[in-house]
Amino acid sequence: MTETTLIAAGIASAALAIAWLFWSLVGRRSAAKLIEEARRRAKGLVEETERDCAAKRREQELAAKEELLTLRSEFERSTADQRRAMEERERKLNERRARSREKAAALESLEQELKGRQRALGEAESRLEVEQAEVGERLDEVRRQLERVSGLTVQQAREELSHSLEHDVRMESAHLAKRIEDEARESAQREAQRIISMAVERSASDYVSETTVSVVMLPNDEMKGRIIGREGRNIRALELITGVDLIVDDTPEAVILSGFDPFRREIARVTLERLIADGRIHPARIEEVAAKVKSEFEDRVQREGSEALLELNLSGLHPELITLLGRLRFRTSYGQNVLQHSKEVAFLAGAMAGELKADVHVAKRAGLVHDIGKAVDREIDGTHLEIGIDLLRRYGESEEVVHAMACHHGDYDPETVEAVLVTAADAVSAARPGARREILENYMKRLKKLEDLASKFKGVQKSYAIQAGREVRVIVDCKEISDEQAVWLSRDVARKIESELTYPGQIKVTVIRESRSIEYAR
Repeated sequence: MTETTLIAAGIASAALAIAWLFWSLVGRRSAAKLIEEARRRAKGLVEETERDCAAKRREQELAAKEELLTLRSEFERSTADQRRAMEERERKLNERRARSREKAAALESLEQELKGRQRALGEAESRLEVEQAEVGERLDEVRRQLERVSGLTVQQAREELSHSLEHDVRMESAHLAKRIEDEARESAQREAQRIISMAVERSASDYVSETTVSVVMLPNDEMKGRIIGREGRNIRALELITGVDLIVDDTPEAVILSGFDPFRREIARVTLERLIADGRIHPARIEEVAAKVKSEFEDRVQREGSEALLELNLSGLHPELITLLGRLRFRTSYGQNVLQHSKEVAFLAGAMAGELKADVHVAKRAGLVHDIGKAVDREIDGTHLEIGIDLLRRYGESEEVVHAMACHHGDYDPETVEAVLVTAADAVSAARPGARREILENYMKRLKKLEDLASKFKGVQKSYAIQAGREVRVIVDCKEISDEQAVWLSRDVARKIESELTYPGQIKVTVIRESRSIEYAR
């Protein structure tokens, strides 16, 4: 049973149901009419349904035929592509076969040629063996004749020739090596002189000779009396507080400050100038002004160190090292200002490092701090080199800088180019004309040793060498040293100086014991 028949049966059933319903409602009379009408409608519906189904069937058949045509065309196209690919592969295979046949023919021809050459080579080897045998016989004959004529065997002649050649080669090598060494030394010397000359030429540092005296100009000669004070109390207070010697002589409108420590002498000079400008000169005022000047000098020291860094375009130095660097402004070495010398060494080392493509920063930094230990070598035991190494490591400087600084006196072997350049720059700065005065340095060392010797005694607070080393003033603690002990102390210091120092003339030892009682009125 088809789908159309089922639909028609359903429709007929529905129509019969409707007819039966109408039959029940209307009655049997009109039922026949209704049934007939229902049958006609059902038949029409069945026919319409069959027409729709036939149309759909035709559409499906057309779609199936189109799909079949599409598949057939795709199959034919794919088959054609495969056929062409197979034909292309067959063509290439035929070409390879043809080339293989050609190669085989060439190999066969080459093999025939090779066999011919092998036969020719065998014949040539046979002829060569015969010729070698003949040449060997001739050589033996010539060797026997040479031995008979020269009186030497072959081994002896070979050794003689070898010795002769070895001697000639050695002499030629020695001459060549000497010439190369001389040329290298001459070239290196010229290059080193050029670099050092260039660095020195670029350096425009001025040299100012440090002396052991400072002159303070006075507004009039009456001021000398006020500086001396009643019974000399003002001048004694000034010498006691500052540690320098004041020389008031016949020089008009001037007093001289004498002392080998530039730092103390400069403090005394500024203190005296301010006292003169203020007009109030008495021991209490002297002590007050001196304390204020010392405080200001600490700031000046910091400023001097910072300006040195700025001048050399360096940064990152620890504040404590900057302070120590500024203190070098008031330190001399063989009459040469140590801060100026350090800046000059830094500049020279940096200029040479730039020419040699070395680390300019390390060279300049090591050159600047190479004498940093001299800022405190009068306060700490040890050489300025050992003190400087300890200070640099304590305040975080790199090992490259520490090593370059440590090698500048030859105590350590240089391992870097920068270390060699710092050593060379230090030597250049110290050796240039007018840079140093040996006599002044020896004089300062003698005064320093004189102060150190007096300071070693128990109860001594301070000691100052004045009058160009002809007098040493020892300030003692009044609580530890009595008046009687002060007398014996002066004698002990004098005997110690006699036994350990060599000096012209005589040295006056003055022990000062001062007690103060202070009370405040409220």
